[in-house]
Parts: sequence; structure tokens; C-alpha cells
Amino acid sequence: MNPREIFCPNKACPARGQKGKGNIHLHSQGEGRWICDVCQKTFTTSKGTIFYRLRTEPQIVMWVIILLAYGCPVQAIVKAFELDERTVRDWYRRAGTHCRQVHEHMVESSHQDLQQVQADEIKVKTQKGTYWMALAMTVSTRLWLGGVVSRKRDLELLSFEKTIS
Repeated sequence: MNPREIFCPNKACPARGQKGKGNIHLHSQGEGRWICDVCQKTFTTSKGTIFYRLRTEPQIVMWVIILLAYGCPVQAIVKAFELDERTVRDWYRRAGTHCRQVHEHMVESSHQDLQQVQADEIKVKTQKGTYWMALAMTVSTRLWLGGVVSRKRDLELLSFEKTIS
């Protein structure tokens, strides 16, 4: 891994988040630890990711998460990869938590250009009846802003669309 593309994750470090400053050096190749010359703290490149402190190859973890996202039963994954069910559920929880944190950082805390917002509703037929789903997205980035599901196409559903646009 190129040390010029790694930055110090220490919140108290003056060089935090700055790539290519030459302050990051390999501390322990066997453990994959790096050291910051500014704050003298060591860290791994997996810090802040779902792979932090996992002993399993990241590729296997990703395969499991992808299978879960596509609806594969946990028991099938446990059997196929010879894993413990608690491990699979922990990875799934880690992935969800990490995705939520990325979403909060990238979407919720950033300024969104709401000049052009497309709001619409669709009719969804299920075995339990008909539902209406209203959703809104920004036109320029196609970022999905939110949605509401309702049994009826009424003012409450339409008020969601008006508040977004």
C-alpha cells in the first residue's frame, strides 16, 4: 500500500485527513500497522471500515454481505462458508452501521442542491392489497431523498411530495 495515499485517522492529530504529506510510515508490516510522524500514533488501514479487527479475508466478508443483500438465507451462508451464525449476523450489522455512517456523512451533513427535485408516486399491488409509494429524488445527482408508503392515495401522501419539492 502506498503511504502517500494514507492519512492519519487520529482526531487530535493536526495532520488528520491530509494525504501525501509524507508523515505516514510503515510501523509493522506483519500487522499492517502504520505510524504518523506528527502525533506518533499507530493505526491500521482498516480502521473505520467494516473490516476493522476481523480475522477473515475481506473478500469473504464482502461475498457474505452481497449474498445477504440479495436475500440469501443466513443458514445457507453459514453452511456454504462454514461460519458461525453470530459471525454472519455481526458482519451484516457492521455493514449496515458503516453504510448508515457513510450516508450521514455524505448525504445528510452535506448541502444538497434542491433546485430540481422530482417527486412521484407509484401504485404497488401485493397479496395483501394495493399500496401507494411516494418518492422523491434530485434530478442532477439522482439521489433518492426519501419515500412514504400508504394504503391510500390521499392528502397525507401528496403532502410528502409537496414538502420535498
